[in-house]
Amino acid sequence: MPARGLAAAAVAASGAVLLAGCGGSSHSTSPPTTRASASPVNAIPGTEDYEPGPVRVSFLLLNQQGAEIDRPSVKVAVATSDKGKPFTTAPARLEPIGVSGSAAAAGDVSHLYVTHFSVPRAGIYTLTATSAGKKPVHATWHIQVRKTPAAPGIGTKAIASDTPTIASAHGRLAALTTRTPPDTSLLRYSVAASLAAHKPFLLAFATPKFCTSRTCGPVVDVVLAVQRQLAKTGVRFIHVEIYKDNNPGKGDNQWVRQWHLPTEPWIFLVGKDGRIKARFEGSVSVAELAAAVRRDLT
Repeated sequence: MPARGLAAAAVAASGAVLLAGCGGSSHSTSPPTTRASASPVNAIPGTEDYEPGPVRVSFLLLNQQGAEIDRPSVKVAVATSDKGKPFTTAPARLEPIGVSGSAAAAGDVSHLYVTHFSVPRAGIYTLTATSAGKKPVHATWHIQVRKTPAAPGIGTKAIASDTPTIASAHGRLAALTTRTPPDTSLLRYSVAASLAAHKPFLLAFATPKFCTSRTCGPVVDVVLAVQRQLAKTGVRFIHVEIYKDNNPGKGDNQWVRQWHLPTEPWIFLVGKDGRIKARFEGSVSVAELAAAVRRDLT
């Protein structure tokens, strides 16, 4: 899956240009932070599949030694070119990866920045993240927004995949999940059956054992935590692995190919009408995911 290539591509992109300007601190008692006054760092994106309209972008900030940088106040400026004036600026929240007791993402990453903004049309956009406060930093990278995303977009009909369940696998949990212990509560329902029953559901494509990129955290742990929070809502929670026979050497399994997933992990929220209400590429926090499930599925 290309998620393993996100980090390598991002290093090249973030190191290539650091040109665009960004707005400053919101505190009137301090001078605004500008690109010139901030130290350049690298941005490692955790998302890459976008379409026009609202987009969710996650990213890491790393110093020149590859260590994670955490700043409480970061803003992202969005422009149509490296030297163009930003047409929007949005805050980036520092979201935790996983839950208490989860294994850290590769490189001991524990948090990820998440920002939301809207883009008017397909094209290449320049993003510049700048932190406020002491020791400000800045990083610039690019995203490509396509007319149609690779993975199913918001508002489209969910694909009626006959995904595996405990029943269809005759109780062979090792065939269904690479998580230890097995996430049995996420293996009870198939996508096709849930669509036929007109049940709202969360669908997570993830591989707990083989997820190795720095922006790919313990997503299944997060889904289980949200499931426990919302157990009485009637929302179904479904986990599907990534690889054929849970073996990375055999490539993507049939359900990943059916959903045209360009990266992993992915989470989709599907309503009673069978349409996708929200989608999350890469890692997501318990708070962000639970809020979306409450908003879109309950």
